[in-house]
Amino acid sequence: MENKKVLLGMSGGVDSSVSALILQQMGYDVIGITMELFAGSSCCNENTYIDAKNVCNSIGIPHITYNLKKEFKCKVIEDFINEYSKQRTPNPCIECNKYMKFGYMYEKAKELGCEYIATGHYAKTEYSEEYGRYVLKKSNNILKDQSYVLYSMPKELLEKVIFPLGKFSSKQEVRDIAKQNNLKTANKPDSEDICFVPDGNYKRFLEENSSLKPKTGNIILSSGEVLGKHQGLYKYTIGQRKGLGISYKTPLFVIGFNEEKNELIVGQEQELYKKEFLVDQINLLLYDNFEELLDVKVKTRYSSKEANAKIIKQEDKIKVILEEPQKAITPGQSAVFYKDDIVIGGGKII
Repeated sequence: MENKKVLLGMSGGVDSSVSALILQQMGYDVIGITMELFAGSSCCNENTYIDAKNVCNSIGIPHITYNLKKEFKCKVIEDFINEYSKQRTPNPCIECNKYMKFGYMYEKAKELGCEYIATGHYAKTEYSEEYGRYVLKKSNNILKDQSYVLYSMPKELLEKVIFPLGKFSSKQEVRDIAKQNNLKTANKPDSEDICFVPDGNYKRFLEENSSLKPKTGNIILSSGEVLGKHQGLYKYTIGQRKGLGISYKTPLFVIGFNEEKNELIVGQEQELYKKEFLVDQINLLLYDNFEELLDVKVKTRYSSKEANAKIIKQEDKIKVILEEPQKAITPGQSAVFYKDDIVIGGGKII
């Protein structure tokens, strides 16, 4: 008999709650798991565990908690700090998915005898006859699609991962199911922030949790003219306009950093546009490798629109050649490549 045991990551929100219900209705033997990642965070507090446990109790499935605080600190928080210390802008959700959900949680699933793992992400995995393999696809709910933050999962896991919400075209449908089934999380608001920086003040978080401290340096125009002082390079990101504390005849944006001289480089809006860039730390899901120039759509931030591009492998990197120059290509963010609604893969912008 087929093993239909599945370990479902539960954050105490409506998405993972409805995922539990759907999996159960599909005939899976579901175990809910809430990972303890960072005390006091928006997805790791007493209410999170209580809400997840209540949902599991109400539909009659077991629920466990799993302490991964040490691993989360090592893999996600230290990476977050390290990236900002190098004037790069990270996306910690991508690291969390890679290491916590599709790393430690999958290992736990195997330990518990589960064949599959599941999460409440808006995405789809399915077998593609065209490619002869399992693929990661965009959700039907394009407004909520989260395939961008999932590109870093190991490709061999694609056939073991279930995203029960991938077929829904709106969040309201998910909330309606929760209400119809009297799930306590039906009206729980979405959490949008970085989970371990619930107040959104990442600068303060960095100062309180690392050796990064305010360090004054010059703000210079790309031409070399000194315009004012900055308070520490980690406080700025490519494309930033507000909070620079300088006045000039035209609007200025952060366009780069000179770490050696502790200088923040600013320039005109047109200086933010790039036609080519490189990515490393590549993870390919659709192909094992590719040698030819590929036509793709690329997203350079979770919230950015897709752009037409060509990509080519250059040893352990991928060169991205955009059809039209794009604004604020930011080192540390991920570039994720698509073919129609299938995720080809992605990597970190350098």
